Amino acid sequence: MSTITFDTLHFANRLKSVGFTDEQAQVITELQLSTVDTTLEQARHDYQLDDLATKRDLKEIEIALRHDVEKVEIKIELLRADTGRMIAESKADLTRWIIGAGFLQTTLIIGVLLKITHLI
Repeated sequence: MSTITFDTLHFANRLKSVGFTDEQAQVITELQLSTVDTTLEQARHDYQLDDLATKRDLKEIEIALRHDVEKVEIKIELLRADTGRMIAESKADLTRWIIGAGFLQTTLIIGVLLKITHLI
C-alpha cells in the first residue's frame, strides 16, 4: 500500500516559527495530515493505484516468461528430435515394404511366366 511521508513535527514547528500558537499549529498539522491521507485515498480510488504494476512486478513477470519460453524451447527441440527419429523409422519401414512388394511381384511374374511356358 502506498503512503506519503509527512513530517508533522517539522510542519508544526514551521507554523510556530511564523507566529502560530502551539494549539493552532497542532490543529492545522492534524488537518493537513488528514488532507494528505484523504487525497491519497481518493487518488487510490480514482486511479486504482493498488492495481498498478511496479517495475519489480514487471521484472518478475519478465523473468517468469523467459523461464517459460526456455522450457517451451527445450520441449520443441525434444519434439523435433523425436519427430526426426519417427520419420527415419517410417522411411525404413516403407523401404522394407517396397522391397518386399517388389520381390513378391517379381516372384509372381516369374511364376506366371513359368506356368505360361509349360502351357505352350
